[in-house]
Amino acid sequence: MKKYSIFKIFAVVISLVMLSSCSGFNKLLKSSDYDLKYEKGFEYYDKGKYSKALQIFEQITTVYRGLEKGEKLMFYYAMTNFKVKDYYSAGYYFRKFASTYPHSEYNEEAMYMGAYCYYLDSPKPSLDQESTNMAIAEFELFISKYPNTTHKDSCNLLLDELRHKLQVKSYDNAYLYYKLGYYKAANVALKNSISDYPDSPFKEEILYYSAKSMYLYADLSVLEKKHERFRDAQRDLNEYTRVFPDGKYIKDVNKMINNTQEELNSLPVIN
Repeated sequence: MKKYSIFKIFAVVISLVMLSSCSGFNKLLKSSDYDLKYEKGFEYYDKGKYSKALQIFEQITTVYRGLEKGEKLMFYYAMTNFKVKDYYSAGYYFRKFASTYPHSEYNEEAMYMGAYCYYLDSPKPSLDQESTNMAIAEFELFISKYPNTTHKDSCNLLLDELRHKLQVKSYDNAYLYYKLGYYKAANVALKNSISDYPDSPFKEEILYYSAKSMYLYADLSVLEKKHERFRDAQRDLNEYTRVFPDGKYIKDVNKMINNTQEELNSLPVIN
């Protein structure tokens, strides 16, 4: 019974402390003492109370705009948005800071974080890649301005990941035409993919399905178009054997090359 009473007292004390804390914070929000808000905002930030710091910073960023304190405040306002995982807003404010204070001691970090927020907003390859392209552009701009940055290795790793995502999307989109049986479109899209990304990890697949698409397109063509299109297929098939003479699709490619030659030998040349 005595233990239960002690527990009740302890719970009441904790509740009162929490109410007092909330009451004090609400009073601070309503205060017109901006210097106090500035001081308390950074105090909350340093203690990891980012939600409270954000509410205070939101109230006073315009008050200190153009003043000496405004520079630090604007950077930490962006950082606080990042800490509460609002990456879209954080990215916007980091980039705004970088353009507003290009010579600031915080500029390097702001530019990196602005690009990093785009990276975090980059979706899986099947979705629209606007954020991916923006992240790449921002990281490249950052490295060009700060070539000796301590973030260089991180940037290069993130850039590789972002570019790979674009390579995946490009290949998947082109391969989809092949799966759907749109062979002419597949041939064009796959060639565009390798043209856009010559170092694509899917290079062998791209050359194979591009050649096979042309072969199937020729095979399905009307008689008067077959000779020309089998010639195109022959060219694409030979390109695969040139680049991947021991490739995993070489048996199928050689079979198509033989079939193509037989077709060309038997077909009339129509001018």
